Amino acid sequence: MLDINPILLLATFVVFLSLIAVLNSWLYNPLFSFMNKRDEDIKKDLQKVGNNDDEINALYLEAESIVNNAKLEASALREKVIEDAKELADSKLDAKHAELASEYLEFEQSLAESKEQLVSDLMSQVPLFKDAVKAKFSQI
Repeated sequence: MLDINPILLLATFVVFLSLIAVLNSWLYNPLFSFMNKRDEDIKKDLQKVGNNDDEINALYLEAESIVNNAKLEASALREKVIEDAKELADSKLDAKHAELASEYLEFEQSLAESKEQLVSDLMSQVPLFKDAVKAKFSQI
């Protein structure tokens, strides 16, 4: 039935071993070396990314501090501008108050002069009024 041929078995074993040796040198070793090199490259890239994360965090903190400083400066500048505007408004208000006070005094003086002139005019007209009143009473 089935006979085992030792020469054929030995030849098959030799071909198998030579095939393994050839595949090992031509296929498996280059493939393993490529995979090891790729793993090393991945590790290096991960380390670089880790370093980049540190740099990014440092730059982010620096940017945040710059923004905070700018906000503080803007706040101080805004406060200064508001204070200057208040002082300017107060000075304008004081000047207007002084101007209005002087105008009011002038008005009071002119009113007093008008009153005196009116009183003097009326006093000068009193004799005429007396005569007119006497004439009216005499007609009654």
